[in-house]
Amino acid sequence: MNNSNLEQEIMKKYTFFLLFILIFTQCDTAKINMESETNQKFAIVIHGGAGTILKKNMTPEMELEYKRVLELAINTGYAILKNGGSSLDAVEKTINILEDSPLFNAGKGAVFTNQGKNELDASIMDGKTLKAGAIAGVTTVKNPINLARAVMEKSEHVMLSREGAEFFARQHNIEIVNPAYFYVESRYQSLLRAQEKEKTTLDHDDKTEFYDSNIKDSKFGTVGCVALDKKGNIAAGTSTGGMTNKKWGRIGDAPIIGAGTYANNATCGISATGWGEFFMRNVVAYDISAMMEYKGFTIEQAANEVIQKKLTKLGGDGGIIGLDKNGTIVMEFNTAGMYRASIDTKGKLTIGIYKENE
Repeated sequence: MNNSNLEQEIMKKYTFFLLFILIFTQCDTAKINMESETNQKFAIVIHGGAGTILKKNMTPEMELEYKRVLELAINTGYAILKNGGSSLDAVEKTINILEDSPLFNAGKGAVFTNQGKNELDASIMDGKTLKAGAIAGVTTVKNPINLARAVMEKSEHVMLSREGAEFFARQHNIEIVNPAYFYVESRYQSLLRAQEKEKTTLDHDDKTEFYDSNIKDSKFGTVGCVALDKKGNIAAGTSTGGMTNKKWGRIGDAPIIGAGTYANNATCGISATGWGEFFMRNVVAYDISAMMEYKGFTIEQAANEVIQKKLTKLGGDGGIIGLDKNGTIVMEFNTAGMYRASIDTKGKLTIGIYKENE
């Protein structure tokens, strides 16, 4: 064999070797990526408001209905996550279910202001980019959380309010409804009772957001969701009708990033429900994240510290739901109950209403 033929033979073998290595590497990389995708944890948690919610005041039929809607909502978001969908989609679609139910003080079930209107607030945050969107005081937007997401993704702003927010909604094809859509008789009766007392109903022990005739007591009305998707991204969202008999364009914590909603892939996602003024003053949602980031607290430790100690010390009532980057779920509250549900990283469904074990 002459030198030329030998060189050609060597080149053929070298080329074949390189091709083999390339194919092997690509297959191995694909396998790793597939395993990574398969093994990635995902989880979701929701709330429908906290307050003095006592089993003795709840009819069996109403309890079943609350749990039915909570289960429908949590399963909606979980299905999105299971199929590889984003945490933002899961949060938005889950909150839509709660907004469309008259049981909860958000969307359809929003409470009435002092002027007999329904003014809606909402916010959403992306833990991957730290982008956020919020809206306040809208009266014709069927699903406020959808508009909050549009503000985040389609504007350079974080919060829009009232007429400007509604104009933006129409520009971006967000569903608009007649204000009459939000009329719920029990909510209107709550307004009349509050006006009779000549006070803003933040009251149980003189401090509750609205009276719920279905449970013969009081609770803080807000809905929220936090989700972790297969890509490791956390999102959080909150939606509310605010406070019965609220005046002067009052805005609570729900649309305030860092107070009622916060998400950061490095730490956690949080959605709050409670006496909004105290949640704003304590910057509750962000404080939990900050304690995790700067003090090295677990999400359980941080939530307990903020809700059971800091918030309670100032006289604030309510609770939070949250999860961390590992999918660890918390549902912390200092009231008698909180409508809540979760599906953890193992697929276990939990639904609760009262503080005691159910």
